[in-house]
Order: sequence, then structure tokens, then C-alpha cells
Amino acid sequence: MTVTVFLGSLLGAMAIGTPIAFALLLCGVALMFHMDLFDAQIVAQNVVNGADSFPLVAVPFFMLAGEVMNAGGLSRRIVAVAMALVGHIRGGLGYVAILASCILASLSGSAVADAAALSALLVPMMVRAGHDKARSCGLIAAGGIIAPIIPPSIGFILFGVAANVSITKLFLAGIFPGLMLGLGLVAAWWLVVRTEDLAPPPRATKGEVAVAVKDGFWALMLPGIIIFGLKFGIFTPTEAAVVAAVYALFVAVVVYRELKPSQLFELFASAATTTAVVMFLVAAAMVSAWMITIANLPAQVADMLEPFMGSPTLLMAAIMVLVVIVGTAMDMTPTILILTPVLMPVIKQAGIDPVYFGVLFIINNAIGLITPPVGTVLNVVAGVAKLNMGSLMRGVWPFLLAQLLVLALLVLFPSLVMVPARWFAG
Repeated sequence: MTVTVFLGSLLGAMAIGTPIAFALLLCGVALMFHMDLFDAQIVAQNVVNGADSFPLVAVPFFMLAGEVMNAGGLSRRIVAVAMALVGHIRGGLGYVAILASCILASLSGSAVADAAALSALLVPMMVRAGHDKARSCGLIAAGGIIAPIIPPSIGFILFGVAANVSITKLFLAGIFPGLMLGLGLVAAWWLVVRTEDLAPPPRATKGEVAVAVKDGFWALMLPGIIIFGLKFGIFTPTEAAVVAAVYALFVAVVVYRELKPSQLFELFASAATTTAVVMFLVAAAMVSAWMITIANLPAQVADMLEPFMGSPTLLMAAIMVLVVIVGTAMDMTPTILILTPVLMPVIKQAGIDPVYFGVLFIINNAIGLITPPVGTVLNVVAGVAKLNMGSLMRGVWPFLLAQLLVLALLVLFPSLVMVPARWFAG
């Protein structure tokens, strides 16, 4: 009955158009009334405690770093470097999009920001080169969701806070799976582009490559700084967010001089607005998370998953299917905040490494960003590229399938996550 009240109140509130944050509050209050535990002070206390977390300080700084990189010319220079390196290959602009997605992922951690930037920069170029617009947009949308996997990652921060798992370990464990997603896109694009009879652009000369790398040097330095600092314990993930934001501001304003002081207020306001949405979601989710614990909901979910508990692989496969289904109807942040407190006790009971689960859980949630009907990244790319959603859904499916295949490989072979994670951690 408790599970019915939880799902009924949450889905019912969402069905009538209630914003997710308020739906989470209503869900928590409904559970309180069901268990005869309603107390307005408990609601207020959990809302305040939900946002009162030091690791969450990283969220506004990573948001700001993403805004600055797009407005300050860092994203454009990264695309130029990728173009100089792989633009001459058959279907080269697609490989440019994938390489640029991986590099940008290591800078901002925001799928929406990366996809928007690359859509504006690359879709017109790909269409002029003769590539199908829907396929081009689908590739860029699929590349954008690598951002929550390769550190820094806002998704890992939210999961780490909700699950009480080391964010640094999550960051380092996400590097290799993120690159695997990129390789999956390379394979899918290679198959797609074989059907197109297009002449590749000329190969860049060594001098042109050197100029592009020199111009993009300061932008390319940031991923190395972040990973080096995390690996050797120079700074925490929260401090890494501050380093990223300050470094991006310095490069955009002082080195590249493309960002004027008069533009800073607008960027700060945009980052603050996005942060406010995320933080209110986190705060509201704490009410539901507290009631989930009090109602012992994880034990009821564990009973439902009892047939799979004897095999960690089968259990992970079942959970991943569940998250894929949820991801078609719910955005990434609320899915993390709702499902993490429900699933983590089950994961621990089954003896699955929380870091391994966290990586696959966030990958799955990221894939949800390009699954209709919600598909936040799909909507962003469709808006920027001025493409209808039906055509974009047709264009994205080969790349969505490739990423689901990578996810399946990671479920079957946990060592693909944990062995590189231990190597990166030293």
C-alpha cells in the first residue's frame, strides 16, 4: 500500500502538470498523511537540510563554467581543434562533433549546455557539407549526453550527495565509460556515413593543426587541471568546480578577450537561475527521501526484486531496464533524487559496488535525456537547429541504440568500469 501511495501521489501530481519539485513535496506529504506522521515543521526542516550540503556548492560553479565557455569562445576553439585533427576523414564533421563532445564534457558537465553549443556551431556546417540534418542533430544530441559522465559531472555530484558515495571516486570512475560512449558513437556514425556519398574536406596542414592547437591551448588545459587535481588530492570536487569557473572566466576575459565585463551579469544570472531550479529540486526531494526511509520503502522494493537478488548482473539489468523506462517520462535530476534513496539499500544488500552502480545509473539517466517524449537534450537541439521533433527522433535512434549497447556491455562486464577507475585513482 505504501508503494501505491508513493507512486500514485507522485505520478498523479505530475499528470496534472504540477512542477516536479512540488510533486516531490506533495508525494512526501501524502506519505506523511498515510502513516499519520504529518508535521509541517518536519517538512520545513527537511527542505532546509536538503539544500544545506557543501558538495552541492559545486553545482552553481559548474553551471557558470559552462555558460562562460560558450560565451567566451572556449567551446568554439575546441571545435576548431577537433576540426583540424579529424575533419578530413570521410564523414569528418561527425567525428569532429564526437571529439568536441568528449572534450567539452570534461569542461562543463552539462549535457544541455554542450548540446546547445555544438548544435549552433556544427549543424549549419554539417548541412552545408551535405549531411542529413536529422542525422546530424541526432549525433550532436547523443554526443551531448557524454557531459554528465566524463568529469566534472553535475549528475555525479547529485548522486554522491543523495547516496553518500565519494564524488571523487565517481568522477574518476566515469572517465573510461564516458570515452566508451564516444567510441560507440564513432562506430554508429561510421555505419551511418557509409550510406552517404560525400567528399570529405581537405586535410588540415601541420601548420593549420598547430595554429588550432595553439589557439585552443588554454581551453584544452582545463580538463587536465581538473583530473590532475582530483587524482592527486589537490582539491575536492567542490573546489574543482570553483577552479573550473575561475579558470574559464580568466581565459575568456583576459586571454581570449571575447567576454566583456558588461556581459558577466547576464551569465551569472543565467547560471543562478538554473542553479535555483536544481537546488529547489534537491531540497524538495529530501522530504520524499526522508519519508521513503521512514516507510521502509526500499525493503518493499527489495522484496519485489527478490528473484534477481541472487545474481548481481541480473539485478543490475533489471534496474537498468526500470531506469530506462522512467527516463522516457522524467528528467535526469528528479530521477536521480527519487530513485537513489529507493535503490541504494537494495544495491548494498546485493553486494554491488555503489561507485559501479552510480556510474551506470548516471549513464542510464543521461541516455534518458535523448529518449522521447521528455528528452530535454532532444528539445534543446530541436530548438537550436530549428528541426521538428519527429525528424530528430528519426535521426537520433542509431546513436541511442549504440549508447544502450555500451550500457549493456558495462552491465555484463563491471571490470570495464572498476579497473580503469582504480588505475585513475592511482
